[in-house]
Amino acid sequence: MQRVDNLDDDRGIHTTPAVIEPGHDFGTVTDKISSIVLRKRTPLGWFVGFLISFMLTGMMMGTILYLVMTGIGIWGNNQPVGWAFDIINFVWWIGIGHAGTLISAILLLLRQEWRTSINRFAEAMTLFAVASAGLFPLLHTGRPWLAYWLFPYPNTMGMWPQFRSPLMWDVFAVSTYATVSALFWYTGLIPDLATLRDRARSKFGRVVYGMMALGWRGSARHWHRYEITYLLLAGISTPLVLSVHTIVSFDFAVGIIPGWHATIFPPYFVAGAIYAGFAMVLTLVIPLRKFYGLEDFITERHLRNAAKVMLATGLIVAYGYMMETFTAWYSANTYEEFMIRNRFFGPYAFYYWSLLVCNVVVPQLLWIRFVRHSTVALFVIAMFVNVGMWLERFVIIPISLHRDFLPSSWGMYSPTIFDFTMFFGTIGFFFFLMFLFLRFLPVISIFEMRTMVPEAQLPEEKLP
Repeated sequence: MQRVDNLDDDRGIHTTPAVIEPGHDFGTVTDKISSIVLRKRTPLGWFVGFLISFMLTGMMMGTILYLVMTGIGIWGNNQPVGWAFDIINFVWWIGIGHAGTLISAILLLLRQEWRTSINRFAEAMTLFAVASAGLFPLLHTGRPWLAYWLFPYPNTMGMWPQFRSPLMWDVFAVSTYATVSALFWYTGLIPDLATLRDRARSKFGRVVYGMMALGWRGSARHWHRYEITYLLLAGISTPLVLSVHTIVSFDFAVGIIPGWHATIFPPYFVAGAIYAGFAMVLTLVIPLRKFYGLEDFITERHLRNAAKVMLATGLIVAYGYMMETFTAWYSANTYEEFMIRNRFFGPYAFYYWSLLVCNVVVPQLLWIRFVRHSTVALFVIAMFVNVGMWLERFVIIPISLHRDFLPSSWGMYSPTIFDFTMFFGTIGFFFFLMFLFLRFLPVISIFEMRTMVPEAQLPEEKLP
């Protein structure tokens, strides 16, 4: 083995020192990943998935148009359940986005090398999940064209927003999270965009990727600035993992409704977000590595590590469920005790027990070595967790609201067809963006993989 520095620094090729092993070449990693975008024929499965997601996105756009013209009365929201599918889905999507930030930023700062194969994919998942999440509170206001009132623009109208409201904190937290995540994702893409620019066969591709690469030539100065910027963005992103879902949890924790007014909500929500996020990572990455033949890069070790993180955060979530029940009993508060009994035996008891099965019982299978080594078992467990985390939000919001302090204000909640078309439409929108990402951008970080995989120097005749 030999160590080689500053290889082809003017060709958009990685110049960070790499470990070289005879018998391999630098084209192996770059060719295999970039060919998904530049060389390979788009598989039929991509067109089928893209068409389905496009149709679901169209259904979502039609629902939004009808909602804006008619009002949010088309949803199942009522009194006392003023928050329902819209806020359930908002919290669910925000939680899914947390795995991307954890994998990209925190594991980078902790120098966990296993993040390399899945960080680009997870970062994209974060952006698309936040884009889907942002639609719900915007439309829930009933007048989305006045959303700019939520921002502290110059106070010419004498009507600034109420900054003590956690709903205002949501606006700042989510917008900051989306901005920093987008910058972090794009910064990491720049060296790979330069590689695609140099390898693109069409002039249009070279121009587009060249513009997106921002003049990257792989010089020592470029790499120095890149590494500083990337670490700074990782440092900024790290506290966002804790702050964003903590602030989302304050939407409930600062209320006085039984089932909401709990100090355990911030860590409970953060752990649940990472839990849901890693479940979605496994749900998406297992088919991806199979269909695109990426088993050499996204190995079973990556899947096992993701499963272990999911198991650890799942235990924290299970502890949160236990503490909710214990606190209600220990407090001897009549309303808190009724809230727990209502969850266990009330009209929505089926959803609560289903939640416990999906989030607590099924993931315990991950203790078994055989299960952690089975991609099929991991995929099935991840799907259970996805459903369970959505049910958790359903339990927290409608079930806590539908029976409060006064029996005279009790009611039942039933979603309408428009609740479902909006929800499934955002799922289609998420996959619509994901399919575009898979088609036009490298799903795995090329330059980071080249520092991980032992290779030999690319011969001059193979240079792009």
